[in-house]
Amino acid sequence: MNILYKLPFLQLPMGTPNPDDNKPLDTSDPFEVIVFMVLPVVVIILYFLWKKQKNKKK
Repeated sequence: MNILYKLPFLQLPMGTPNPDDNKPLDTSDPFEVIVFMVLPVVVIILYFLWKKQKNKKK
């Protein structure tokens, strides 16, 4: 039983980032708020505006 618990850790190479090491988003840092919250919303809005403009030309 103990061997089965250790198997997932053997698949992760040493020195590589582990998904469990991620920290939560720090909303007090303006850079993180802009990059992870504002920019994705702006990109989505621009995509829909571009798509609407492209459909008008047809």
